[in-house]
Amino acid sequence: MAEPPVPGKPVAEPPVTEPAPEPAPEAAPVAEPEPAPATAPVAKRPRGRTALLVLAAAVLGIAGGTAVGYDVQAGRAPTPLPALSQPGLAYPAKALPPDEAPDPLPASQDRRVRTDGDLRKLVIGRPAGWSDDDSSLLDLSDGWVAPDVYARSSYEKEGSMYEYFLECDIRRVAGAAWKRGQYRTAEIHLVQFGSGTVQGAQDFVEGQLAYMPGSEIGAGNIGDAIKGSGNGRYYLYEVDRKPGYLPSYHARATVYRGDIAADIHLYDTVPISKKDIRTLAERQLERL
Repeated sequence: MAEPPVPGKPVAEPPVTEPAPEPAPEAAPVAEPEPAPATAPVAKRPRGRTALLVLAAAVLGIAGGTAVGYDVQAGRAPTPLPALSQPGLAYPAKALPPDEAPDPLPASQDRRVRTDGDLRKLVIGRPAGWSDDDSSLLDLSDGWVAPDVYARSSYEKEGSMYEYFLECDIRRVAGAAWKRGQYRTAEIHLVQFGSGTVQGAQDFVEGQLAYMPGSEIGAGNIGDAIKGSGNGRYYLYEVDRKPGYLPSYHARATVYRGDIAADIHLYDTVPISKKDIRTLAERQLERL
């Protein structure tokens, strides 16, 4: 039993005891992750190996195909070539009897006969009122002029011009020189070239026409077309005036047909009309 309290003596209070905390609920156990299985190391493929393999296979395929093709071709019998001479291709298939063969073209229609003949005969005749000019720089008394003399007397750069004529296979030069009145003169030159690979007449005329629009050595204008030519032109130069001299007027026409180039010049101390030079050019073109 409990003892009574003693007077004058403090009574000890009984100790207060706190209730013990309730135990926390235990967490559910978490399963630990299983370790991943170890993988074997992978070796890297060298770059370009596939491309090299494909290229090698392609080369081998081409080489093999070529070898097989040669082998097949070598085993075949040679194919005979057709004969070089095939009379069946001749025209006409049968030769005409002598009495039915066509006559050769007359000289008036066969241009080869005219151009291979006397070139002087293709120079137009002297117009009425004109006479031969013996004072010309070119000696045209017999209607011929040597190519070197023509280059030396008609062009400033005579050496290079003569070399050019030789390169273009110049064949011969024919011409005529006339005068009318005191100062009007005319010169006509027919320059014939060989019928080789170089189109000499065409090249010569086109070269002359190229510089004519210039004023330094040309006429200073584009000129006018010679009717019926398709390639020729005629020009009137600017008047040349020098102190102490009469004025000098100059007209020129140049044209080609086939292997012949025609070069025509008119000079005077009074103006020259377009009709004068055009008439000479058209007449000369008709003869060619």
